[in-house]
Amino acid sequence: MSSEIWQITWFTVWASALSLLLILPPGVALAWLLARKHWPGKSLIETLVALPLVVPPVATGLVLLKLLGRRGALGGWLERTFGLEIVFTWRAVVVATAVMSFPLLVRTARVAFEGVSPRLEQVARTLGASPWRVFWTVTFPLAARGLAAGAVLAFARGLGEFGATVMVAGFIPGQTVTLALSIYQQVNLGHDEAAWPLLGVSVTLAFGAVWLGERLAQRRTA
Repeated sequence: MSSEIWQITWFTVWASALSLLLILPPGVALAWLLARKHWPGKSLIETLVALPLVVPPVATGLVLLKLLGRRGALGGWLERTFGLEIVFTWRAVVVATAVMSFPLLVRTARVAFEGVSPRLEQVARTLGASPWRVFWTVTFPLAARGLAAGAVLAFARGLGEFGATVMVAGFIPGQTVTLALSIYQQVNLGHDEAAWPLLGVSVTLAFGAVWLGERLAQRRTA
C-alpha cells in the first residue's frame, strides 16, 4: 500500500480508538443505570440515546455542525474558553465518530448488565460489600465479555462512519480524511481504481472487528 493509504488507515483507526475511549466511561455508566435503575424520564433518555441509530447520519452531522460551530452554543464556548476549534478539524472526526458509536455501545453493554443475575449482587450486599465493591467484584466481571463485545462493535461502527463526519469535519487532506471519506472522494472523482485498495482495507478492518465482537458475545452466551 502507498504511504497515503497507510496515513488514512492509521488516522481512521486512531480516531475510532480515541472516540471509543471517550465514550466508554459514560456509555458503561449509562448502560448500568438503564439496566438496574428506574427513574422518571428513563424512556426519554433511552429514545435520545437510540436516535443516532435511526436518524440519517447527515442529520446528526448537521446538528453537530450547528452545535459545535463557532456560532454554536457549545462550539463558541469551547473556543472562547479554551481556544479549541472543533468543526473542520480532527476533533470533529472524533466527536462525530463518538456520537454515532455511542448508541451501539450502550445497547450492547445494557444487555450485558441485564444478563447478570441481581440475586448475586444481593448476596454480595448481604455479606457487607458496598455498592461500589459489588459492581467491581460481581457485576463487572460477569458482564465483562459483553462489555468488551460492545466496545469492539462500537469501534467497528466508528471505522465506517461517513455521514456525520463529512458534515462536521469536511474533507481536508491530511487532517480529516478517513477511509470512508476517501473512498467516496475517489469514486466521486471517477478514480475507481484508487478506491479499491481503500475499500479492501476498510472491509478487512471491519470484518476483523465484527468477528472479534461476535466471538466475545458467543463466549459470553456459552
